[in-house]
Amino acid sequence: MQPQAADLVAAARHLGPMIRDRRVESERERRLPASVLSAMHEARLFRMYVPIAYGGLETDPITSMEVVEAVAEADAAAAWNLMIGATYGIWAAFLPEESARQIYGAPDAVVAGALRASGIAHAAAGGYRVSGRWAYASGIDHCAWWNGGYILYKDGGPHLTDTGAPHAVLVFFPATEGQRIDTWDTGGLRGTGSHDYAAHDLFVPMEHAFAFDAAPRVPGLLYRLPQQALLDNAMAAVPLGIARTAIDTLIELAGVKRQGPQSEMPLAERLTIQAEVGRAEALYQSGRAFLYDSVADSWAAVQAGREIGVRQLAILRLARTHAVQAAAQAIDLMYTAAGGTSVYTSNLLERAFRDVHTVTQHLSMNPANYQVSGRVLLGLGSDRPLHRL
Repeated sequence: MQPQAADLVAAARHLGPMIRDRRVESERERRLPASVLSAMHEARLFRMYVPIAYGGLETDPITSMEVVEAVAEADAAAAWNLMIGATYGIWAAFLPEESARQIYGAPDAVVAGALRASGIAHAAAGGYRVSGRWAYASGIDHCAWWNGGYILYKDGGPHLTDTGAPHAVLVFFPATEGQRIDTWDTGGLRGTGSHDYAAHDLFVPMEHAFAFDAAPRVPGLLYRLPQQALLDNAMAAVPLGIARTAIDTLIELAGVKRQGPQSEMPLAERLTIQAEVGRAEALYQSGRAFLYDSVADSWAAVQAGREIGVRQLAILRLARTHAVQAAAQAIDLMYTAAGGTSVYTSNLLERAFRDVHTVTQHLSMNPANYQVSGRVLLGLGSDRPLHRL
């Protein structure tokens, strides 16, 4: 039986205390703890974007964002791993059916990898010979299949599409055929295990690859949303969850912490603290509302059978960027307001500060994306393919 949207969100919140209890293990081991991974599989959270035909849930994008945000309130690294693992389920809708079942058919199937076309693929009989190296493969340690973006080469140079752009393909191969490179030693999101990986002169069957601009083979409404939007909308939910916890942590701390060693007055009575909490809450609520409203508009358009135009895509990207930046600003306010106690690892604000500023460094979450949307709003058109907007 397919779980209802409310059941998935409730399941994510139910896992919160257990996920919080294992944050230290996650940071120490630089990966998702096995107990958390198992609990997420049992709740079917990694199946949210996999087609129903292949044992997935085809969960609507708003519910998926709520699930990721709920987990992020407990631990950002666990939420990031969930977000990547779940959203990478969309690729099952683009692969040939036999390949999709082979890669995504198991109930605990998760795919890791990177979409950047950092590799080179040469056409070979029945497939490709591929080589390349990628960074930021979140969750790579618990995935049996990896993928990577490649530029297709032909006659010694990049094969160009009709538009003159290099022909890019996404290729899938078993983890046992790639090389994991231990690189993930970071300040924030340590538990994501986002190591580098590589493949060297590997043969990949044609059926385990597709062009980035390919149409989905599965007819579900979910896959009519642009690929980049599906991935990045869920990504933007992570910093919102971090911000919610940061604000709640400061509120709790302000009720018990005194203004000074000789004072009996709680920090909550200080006017500056009151103002900062108000500002942080406004940032969080406004960023969240813009993000969810823009996704709801695009989802309604898809359900009504309407095409999502370039302006709506630009608004989606703008909302994602604003939500991330607003969340980071709210967390910075709470981190500063807490004073010296923020620097201790026992304080959740210390972790929130590190994690959110790692999120903001992601290419899709960077403030430079304001320009991408602004260009479209100024009537200049997109500077990239629409599936990348």
